[in-house]
Parts: sequence; C-alpha cells; structure tokens
Amino acid sequence: MTRTVTKHTRFYMDGYDLSGYSRTVGPLEVSFDTAEDASFTDEVKNVIQGQANINIGTLNGYFDNTASSGLHVVANGAGVVRNVMVPIGFLTAPAAGDPVFLGQYEQQSYMQEGDLNSYVTIGFGGWSNSATTLLYNKPWGFLLHAKGAETAVNSSTGLDDRGASTSLGGFFAYQIFSSNGTVTVKAQDASTNTNPSFSDISGATSGSVDATSAPKHGIVALSTTATIRRYTRWQIVFGTATTVTFAAALVRI
Repeated sequence: MTRTVTKHTRFYMDGYDLSGYSRTVGPLEVSFDTAEDASFTDEVKNVIQGQANINIGTLNGYFDNTASSGLHVVANGAGVVRNVMVPIGFLTAPAAGDPVFLGQYEQQSYMQEGDLNSYVTIGFGGWSNSATTLLYNKPWGFLLHAKGAETAVNSSTGLDDRGASTSLGGFFAYQIFSSNGTVTVKAQDASTNTNPSFSDISGATSGSVDATSAPKHGIVALSTTATIRRYTRWQIVFGTATTVTFAAALVRI
C-alpha cells in the first residue's frame, strides 16, 4: 500500500509553477447531479445520473508580488479561464505515471487577507463553459512528463496506465514553463513498448510554440471515438529551441 502527504502536491496554472506560493488546494471534486425516480412496480427508488460537477475548489497561498511569477502577479483577477494541473507525487515529487487532476476552470475570485502572514485565497467556479473538454467528465489523468528540462527527443519506452488500448478518446494537457525558441510538445502511443513502435496521437499536440518570453499552456480534446493504444509517452520536436522545461499529462477515457 502506498500513501502520500500534501507536501508532494504541485500546482501549475497557465504555464506557471505556483507550488512554492501555494499552501492548500481543493477539494478536487468529481460528483454527479442525480434525479430520483420510481415506477409503480419498483420496490426501491432509483437514481438517474446527470451531468458531472468538476472543480478544483480553492487555492490558498501567499501574497507575493515577485515580478513575472509571484502568485499576486499571475492570478490577481477573476472571470478568467485557467488551464490547471495538480499532480500528486507519492512520498516524493510527482513523477511520470503519477495521478494529476486537471482541466479548464473559471477563476471566480481573488482575495487577499491575513493577520501576521499575508495570504491569498483564489476560488474556482468549476469546469469552464468555454473549455475544449466539455464532452468529457473525467479530470483525473496521469503525468506523461513531470516538470523538468529536456534537450533531446524521447527515445525511451512508455507508460502502461490501463493495461490495454482504449477507444473513447480523452485529452492532452501541457504546461510549457520556458524554452529558448520554438518547440512542439506532444503525446505518442504504441501497441508494443519499444521506441520504433511509437507514433503521434492525432491532435495531442501543443503545436509549435515559443516560451522564451512567456509560458505556454493548453488542453487539447481528442475525438470521443479516438483510439489510444496501450503504451503512451511524451515527445518533443525542436524548431529553433534546444531546451524546453515542461510538464505534460494525458487523460484517457
């Protein structure tokens, strides 16, 4: 049995690693509206499942105005759609294969308060109406690539998170914290876990982006009938860049 503690949680939003400014986040919620019903001949009431309610709850952090990266500088607004990833490591920092709660959420509020310490409370209003992932009701995926720098393409084997291929689609998320030029971050899959067997998952890509002066981020929904083969991995394609620091995740249905 493996358990963990909150110190191994990270919080990435819109291409910024806000973990060092964050104290708590949650609850990380998935719940469904339900309608009770019963016919004359039913012995018990029964429930029909409605739409999902998905939210990352509230982020509590420190009031910090560090230029370009402080929590106040990055998040001092409301009514904004945020691309969020919350990876959770198991007794160590998050690593490839670890769970991550992610999605596109409406930032509902920003509040500064405190007594001796000065804190910030950021409330999220749930899955955004303008999200690209409205056809999916699952916010839990797994890390393809933990936050870190890469200077070469990936020739390693991949992850086996399901034990079989799936054919109900999913979505790909990326947080590109920095680069020194243009680069593409994407996801690949394979039926056999060998380097030559991997090929791109259609649509699971950042496209060519440049995070030299500002981070890049996004969530890309796949077709609801897309097949994702058993093994998956991250991949990069360099344009003018020679290094990129990023995190990537995949949710398969």
